[in-house]
Amino acid sequence: MTHLVPTLDHVVINVRDRIDEGAETYRKLGFTLTPRGYHTLGSMNHLAMFGTDYLELIAAPPDDPPGTTKRPEILAAPDGLNGLVFGTEDSAATHFAMQRAGVAVFPPEQFSRPVALPEGSRDAVFRTVRLMPGMVPAGRLYFCQHLTRDLVWRDEWRHHANGATGIARAVIVAKDPLDLGELFGRMFGPDSVRPIEGGRALTVGVSRFDVVTPDGFQADFDDASSSGLGRDSYMAALEFRTRSLDTTWSALERGRIAGARRETRRVIVPASSAFGATLAFCL
Repeated sequence: MTHLVPTLDHVVINVRDRIDEGAETYRKLGFTLTPRGYHTLGSMNHLAMFGTDYLELIAAPPDDPPGTTKRPEILAAPDGLNGLVFGTEDSAATHFAMQRAGVAVFPPEQFSRPVALPEGSRDAVFRTVRLMPGMVPAGRLYFCQHLTRDLVWRDEWRHHANGATGIARAVIVAKDPLDLGELFGRMFGPDSVRPIEGGRALTVGVSRFDVVTPDGFQADFDDASSSGLGRDSYMAALEFRTRSLDTTWSALERGRIAGARRETRRVIVPASSAFGATLAFCL
């Protein structure tokens, strides 16, 4: 068992090689996005920053000529929610803890991206500890240590027209939710995982990761559900806290978001209008 205290760092929406279209979609959804970033790993991104976590749109440059991209896993994966990232203050200690728990991980990897500021450009630097391929068929799980937090969490990027203030929940669909629940238990200790109807839930700080069956997901989101494209396991939905459902609904109306609907306690955006990820906003 590890002694890690999990926190949510960020979630990743894969837009493959359509970064312009992805950014336009999420701006219409009412998110303020950071200027485009270019990682030393070869990927590109935009971020929607919240209080202590954020959403990342990730893309790779078009694969031309074929086989030349530095991030083939981005182009190989479908559009939609593809990464759930935990925070760490010590990537080396996290790597050791995961190995001790029997979780296969790569050694810490450091990379950066330039950030343009009024006073000049500086490099935002990160160290990640990634679970090895095959550990989680649903998508990518990894840890991220920020060495330059002041370059990422800047106040001017934290204000969103849709009222979003943070990530409340991520939903993962799996034929057998117990498998991922068991992995979460090894990663963070059995007390961090509890049974829910039809699945398991991991509590991560003030956020939750629900692992549910396809039927459970369908019952929760109905026709707003993503299809999974025939996959047995996939990352399916995100739920954001918002200051006001009225604010969220007004932003979606301005963005002319097709299929958005308002319920008593939440507003839902279908996966077809959010680049393959079902979105919900709640108080």
